[in-house]
Amino acid sequence: MRVAIIGTGNVGSAIARGLKGKGHAVALGARDPHGAEVKELAQAAGATVAEPAEAAAGADLVVLALPWNVAEAAVRALGDLSGKIVIDCMNPLGMVEGALGLTIGHTTSGGEVVQGWLPGAHVVKTLNQVGAEIMARNDHLSHRPVMFMAGNSNAAKAAVGRVLMDLGFEALDAGDIAKSRLLEPFGMVWINQSILRGKGRLWAFAAVS
Repeated sequence: MRVAIIGTGNVGSAIARGLKGKGHAVALGARDPHGAEVKELAQAAGATVAEPAEAAAGADLVVLALPWNVAEAAVRALGDLSGKIVIDCMNPLGMVEGALGLTIGHTTSGGEVVQGWLPGAHVVKTLNQVGAEIMARNDHLSHRPVMFMAGNSNAAKAAVGRVLMDLGFEALDAGDIAKSRLLEPFGMVWINQSILRGKGRLWAFAAVS
């Protein structure tokens, strides 16, 4: 599959590295495609580099790995993504009453907002429930980590599920895009344990039967 990763920070870099050698043609969408760090990442991940809109235009699946506060402008600058599968791995984080938290929830979600920005695309909320380190590599864990996904298209979720498996996750369908209202707070559970409760970043949730 042709995969465009928009954003080359910790999450985008980890997904690129995690997909290396899994049979996908990965393109990194970067604001500065000629930057030394981006070139180094591309070489390490076996990926190409392009401007974000160019990378997205040539992809079957577009991964949004952006800070929430710049996401809307960056997504709208990608152009028409109608018919494409879009993974939204962003949590709508910001300072809420003096602490890091979700800036929206209950009556909507980041996933639903992104679907509103891209009405012709098939948005799937996922890869928001662990840290970047586990996205890049998780085969050392004693259980395969679970990754929930939410979206309106069953076909899109099936394709995303295969990508999640390539990244080492067990993919579980949570339902339509409105179930992002569950997955984004679930991501906050990981953040709370990792950062505020001292568990660290090298762990993930698992569904153990």
